[in-house]
Amino acid sequence: MEANVSEMRSELQSRDGLWRRIQLECQKLYTELLKIKEYKDIQEIQIKHQSSRVQLTEQLENKNTELLLFAESREHQEEELNKIRNHVYREEQSHCSEQERMKTEISDLTEELHQKEITIATIMEKSSLLERQLKTELETKRKLLTKQQLLEFHYQVIKSENTHLKEMV
Repeated sequence: MEANVSEMRSELQSRDGLWRRIQLECQKLYTELLKIKEYKDIQEIQIKHQSSRVQLTEQLENKNTELLLFAESREHQEEELNKIRNHVYREEQSHCSEQERMKTEISDLTEELHQKEITIATIMEKSSLLERQLKTELETKRKLLTKQQLLEFHYQVIKSENTHLKEMV
């Protein structure tokens, strides 16, 4: 019986270790989730940057209107307009490249997050199953212990009666 109790204790310690490893993995996954959320916040800031590019484009259009109004200095203003257009074109090209890279990176991160969510769900499911099994085993052990104590009590009663009967004989 002591061997069984020792074996149960060892098994419970083993399961406790497993449970702790699962909890540690969950904590790691949660930390990674926070990093991904932080990256997403950065993405939102970059999207706001894109709206400022739209404002720059609107300003450029206003400049074009001014150029038409100031026909006297048309040549100088055309040069300025060309400079601004080149700058906006380079910025748009740079922004488009950066946007494509971000889309790819977001897609990769989203896939990674999805995989980690699946892993977390699997771990939680396994953890729940192990917890239920452990509870069932504990209940069974508790019942066996109660039964053993009851049998031991009956044994003591019978032993006491036996001793009493021997004395009487």
